[in-house]
Amino acid sequence: QVQLVESGGGLVQAGGSLRLSCAASGSIFRVNAMGWYRRAPGKQRELVAGISSGGSTNYADSVKGRFTISRDNAKNTVYLQMNSLKPEDTAVYYCNAGLTYYRGSYYVTDEYWGQGTQVTVSS
Repeated sequence: QVQLVESGGGLVQAGGSLRLSCAASGSIFRVNAMGWYRRAPGKQRELVAGISSGGSTNYADSVKGRFTISRDNAKNTVYLQMNSLKPEDTAVYYCNAGLTYYRGSYYVTDEYWGQGTQVTVSS
């Protein structure tokens, strides 16, 4: 079964740091672009950071200079290092990835989401 499993959320004081991890598991042929999204209470889901299969990155303006996305292709894992956290970073964070896997006689690429992990930043 192909899936994304997240870890690393929690409660932290403003100015602190957290590191999120998201591992793709199953019979995966290739992990394509990966990213992190978040949904704060009462707000729409927004892209926080993305990373291509080649390592190119992009960030939301609100997290530039504070968050760093990286990936370990050998482990099919993406990370989000979050520093200088602010109360407005409080949200459920979701991992997203395009995964290519073998199904029947074909290679299939589908978009997958992690289960979400809560990040709470206290003031």
